[in-house]
Amino acid sequence: MLRRNDWEVRPASLPVAQDMVRQYHYARGGSNTAVYVHGLFPKDSDECAGVVWWLPPTRVAAESVNRKRWKQVLSLTRMVMLPDVPRNACSFLLARAVRAIRQDGRFVSLVTYADESLGHMGGVYRAANWVYVGRTGPYPRWQTADGAQVAAKATVNRTKAEMLALGHTRTGAFYKHKYVLHL
Repeated sequence: MLRRNDWEVRPASLPVAQDMVRQYHYARGGSNTAVYVHGLFPKDSDECAGVVWWLPPTRVAAESVNRKRWKQVLSLTRMVMLPDVPRNACSFLLARAVRAIRQDGRFVSLVTYADESLGHMGGVYRAANWVYVGRTGPYPRWQTADGAQVAAKATVNRTKAEMLALGHTRTGAFYKHKYVLHL
């Protein structure tokens, strides 16, 4: 069990998040940008034990969360922990990251998704009082040759033919559970 007096949440670098995701997250990759990266650190240490990585969602996704203020919606795109962190570390990190975002004041709503194909149901979000708004998809999952997930909806939306031409492989279509938190 994580003892809160032994841990702290503070900004982490994007390269730290990228490295942790490559090693420990099923997606094996992420974007080249971030609005925030919050890291979980043992007190008096610079060894990051987990990260939450935040990005703006697509416009369609943002509008589905907050139609009037869609530009102020932020998506939790990756959450990853080292295998040996205490069990409640995700909740601890998520709560403090949300607190920091709320204090910053730039965003009014948060959204995230739990990947059903991996058995993720969103328990950490339910425990943190995020609102379950339903099941999305199924959406196709694409991977690079080295197994990293790649999104067809990124800076530009790519067609199936474009994804195949880039050398990506479709690994199926999957549902996700969507959660929202209005700040």
